[in-house]
Amino acid sequence: MSPAAIFQLHLLLGYVAWLLCIGVYGLPRLKSMDRAGAQRAVATLHSFRFFGLVFILPGVVGPDLPSGFAVTAAYGDLAAGLLAMLALISFRIRPLFSLFVVAFNLVGAGDLVINYYHGAQSGLPALAGQLGAAYVVVIVYVPLLMITHMVAFYLLAARQPMTAQTHRGERVAN
Repeated sequence: MSPAAIFQLHLLLGYVAWLLCIGVYGLPRLKSMDRAGAQRAVATLHSFRFFGLVFILPGVVGPDLPSGFAVTAAYGDLAAGLLAMLALISFRIRPLFSLFVVAFNLVGAGDLVINYYHGAQSGLPALAGQLGAAYVVVIVYVPLLMITHMVAFYLLAARQPMTAQTHRGERVAN
């Protein structure tokens, strides 16, 4: 099997494994939480995206890793991670928190789509060995990030259930 085929199979199976995991464990738990709490959980995961700077760290990745992919991936991840951290910091100021939640999801999902494009354009699957230790980031972490962005967008678009009641008999959102 060629390196490109192994890379693509790994990436596909990374998505399958995370979809199964999120579908069974993550999404039911997030849906049982209030909207802000669920978005806070997603933001916590994405706050670690500073780790994407590994794509430009000599000695971790190979010297022939396409720079069009590496630089964009590194700084796009950093931007998304910083926005996720700002969302977490602003949690008690809900309008600001909501703004940062939308921002980190748009920037983060856009970053991943752009990275897929740059990776395809630069022949990254055939050069997968140049990812070095960062290979696991692309195969394990990126599918989780993309799936949780889709979950965050779903939660943003979903109607908030009206289940709890106040002491005055008014219904309030969970």
